[in-house]
Amino acid sequence: MAHLLVVDDQKSICELLEITFRKEGYRVETATSAEAAMRRLQAQIYDIVISDLRLAESSGLDLLKYTKEVSPSCFFILITAVGDYEDAITALNYGADRYVRKGDKLTEELRQVVRQVDESLKLKKEAGYLRRELRKLTGLDNIIGQSAKMRALFELIHTVAPQTSRVLITGESGTGKELVARAIHEKGARAQTPFITINCGAFPETLLESELFGYVKGAFTGANENRQGLFQAAHGGTLFLDEIGNMSLTMQVKLYRVLQERKVRPVGSTEESEVDVRVIAATNKNLETEIAEGRFREDLFYRLSVIPIHLPALRERREDIPLLARSFLDRFRKAMEKPVDGIDPEALRRLEAYDWPGNVRELENTIERAVALETGRTISVSVLPEKIASFVPGQAVRTASEAAWPELPQEGMDLGQHIQGIERKYLQDALVRAGGVRTKAAALLRMSYRSFKHYAKKYGV
Repeated sequence: MAHLLVVDDQKSICELLEITFRKEGYRVETATSAEAAMRRLQAQIYDIVISDLRLAESSGLDLLKYTKEVSPSCFFILITAVGDYEDAITALNYGADRYVRKGDKLTEELRQVVRQVDESLKLKKEAGYLRRELRKLTGLDNIIGQSAKMRALFELIHTVAPQTSRVLITGESGTGKELVARAIHEKGARAQTPFITINCGAFPETLLESELFGYVKGAFTGANENRQGLFQAAHGGTLFLDEIGNMSLTMQVKLYRVLQERKVRPVGSTEESEVDVRVIAATNKNLETEIAEGRFREDLFYRLSVIPIHLPALRERREDIPLLARSFLDRFRKAMEKPVDGIDPEALRRLEAYDWPGNVRELENTIERAVALETGRTISVSVLPEKIASFVPGQAVRTASEAAWPELPQEGMDLGQHIQGIERKYLQDALVRAGGVRTKAAALLRMSYRSFKHYAKKYGV
């Protein structure tokens, strides 16, 4: 049976409709304001919302817009007065599915509408589930967020997708770099061409070369036939080079040449072939730091980073956590066939407060675990991992090393300038302790000599 949310600023109407629909076997919850209803929609999955157009502190239209934003599949029924005909038409234009006029037969009319909707929703859910399962997991449909940073990301994806320029996607592990790469491919002119991925950190150097460029028969032991490389396989399409920061310097030289010449030479061959490939690379490393440390080529960096895209960490867009959690909840409850269709408000607060070092991937795993362990209908704090469940919102937890740090001044501070001052001081101290010998000073700071020279020049030490 459908899950209903009834919204009316008159408590008596909420109680009447709750009793009516509970007798019909529906699950019913009520709210006496649009704000309260929005909070429930953030934490629960509803099939039908029944709301009065006129609410005391807000408009039913505002609630309608919010509902369609966070839960587009939710069926919205608007209750209107006789004189609200024009507003009802406006509501339909905003996405309301039905409206019912107030009167003596309000309860009976709502019962008939809800019965019809309940039957159609059952068919719609089954068809929608099959479509989602058959659909390829690509495009913006799988990147969830409504924060300002995510809206800017969506706009950037739509802007760069039609181009052929190379893209470098940066961000912490678990932020969804491959999803963004796929979205760029799917929204561009190459959508019907191959999209091929490779994790550059998963192969040793010699094997990575043959994977990317292919090889000819007899090139090495075990090369019993000619094999096409991924650049050739992706001809006309997109090649996604994940974890590019883990590629060896030798391979970086070879990749740079391919990007420059747009030609590949299979291992063991003297012949080159032209390739038309859009390259999208990704890394969780700071490549500018890697360049300073001598682990990444600067010329390759500029070849790859024609259009840089940085993905924000989940802790930088906490307002998206409820949407992501609900999306994962909906997916896993269907896959596991469990009647878990909501998140307890306290559990949701813990999820929003946690810093998520594993980002979206960690949140996904957390919700999957919670759905698997939950025995009720709502995810509770008890099924969350201990590190999340034990967190007390509003109470900062400092480690032993952090306890020794000075507190943030009341008036605030210039963090960048402060960090530069610390770096300069340690460079000076290391040089003094090393008797002015830079190689020894670099060793004291666990830095390469090249990196030490870079920072020494930067700070005039």
